[in-house]
Amino acid sequence: MPVATSELANYLDEFLRISDINDSPEAVNGLQVETVDEITSITAAVDACQASIAEAVSAKSDLLLVHHGLFWSGLQPLTGRHGQRVKTLFSGGVNLYSAHIPLDINPEVGNNAVLAGALGATDIEWFGDYMGEQLGAAFDTSITLEDLSSRLSKFLGVSPMIIAKGPEKVSRIGVISGGGGDMIGQAKAVGVDTFVTGEGKHHTFFDAEEWGINLIYAGHYATETVGVKALCEHLAEKFKLDWHFFDHPTGL
Repeated sequence: MPVATSELANYLDEFLRISDINDSPEAVNGLQVETVDEITSITAAVDACQASIAEAVSAKSDLLLVHHGLFWSGLQPLTGRHGQRVKTLFSGGVNLYSAHIPLDINPEVGNNAVLAGALGATDIEWFGDYMGEQLGAAFDTSITLEDLSSRLSKFLGVSPMIIAKGPEKVSRIGVISGGGGDMIGQAKAVGVDTFVTGEGKHHTFFDAEEWGINLIYAGHYATETVGVKALCEHLAEKFKLDWHFFDHPTGL
């Protein structure tokens, strides 16, 4: 059964607390492009790029649901590649909905909650301030660094970079998806001995080394695939909608 675009967008706004959560102005969370009145199927992707938009059109999806929307480069004219993206959405009859920080921190389908759960979390402590929002999921555990790396690799389908400067027997993990490397100090402040994130700057090697923390970089892209998938599974169950994930890895 088709679902009205307005009904689905309103549900997502409430479920993800779009209006309550602080984010970068470029995020423009919520329904970014509305082209059709009803939705029967969804394409999920990490990024709203020409490839993911073309995939949604090819799959005859009525909605492209992403983590990174159209406006990460700020205000720009609807010309060139930016204009082509919008033109393809309208000509293909595809709506676009984006959720950045609201999807990172959702306790049910968020990137960090899902990733922490896959690594064995049962009781999460939220940490890591970003514009007043707590991004990260910290939890106690008992696992070797080798087994943790193996579990992470199997779940995300990547070979994570391991900066092994902490204990081999891991007792407390912190997770922040995406570009969370600079938040290693906030992970340390909540007693984490192993910090899992997507990517970070060069100097974070020395942060890990001098603080005695295992630092695991599993890829910005890879760590942010899990939220849109979990969200679409949730929507499929609630609204009986077909969906698929378009994998377009950046290698970063």
